[in-house]
Amino acid sequence: MSNRSSNTTAVPEAKTAMDRFKFEVASELGGPLTQGYNGNLTSRQNGSVGGYMVKKMIEAQERQMSGANQMPGTGNTQM
Repeated sequence: MSNRSSNTTAVPEAKTAMDRFKFEVASELGGPLTQGYNGNLTSRQNGSVGGYMVKKMIEAQERQMSGANQMPGTGNTQM
């Protein structure tokens, strides 16, 4: 069994962005997520936020892989 917690960010530099994304998703879902301790939330509430985050990340990756973010005729991605 691994000693590594599953609750760590694989890329430490992305932690702030992932936290912002988590709160954005919770807001979209109407979830009562707050800064700090959220142990009062149910597994269902937390799972909804996590599941929707994964769904949005997969959609973004699929768009990127399909070339949907490319400028017509250039092969370059938009910034």
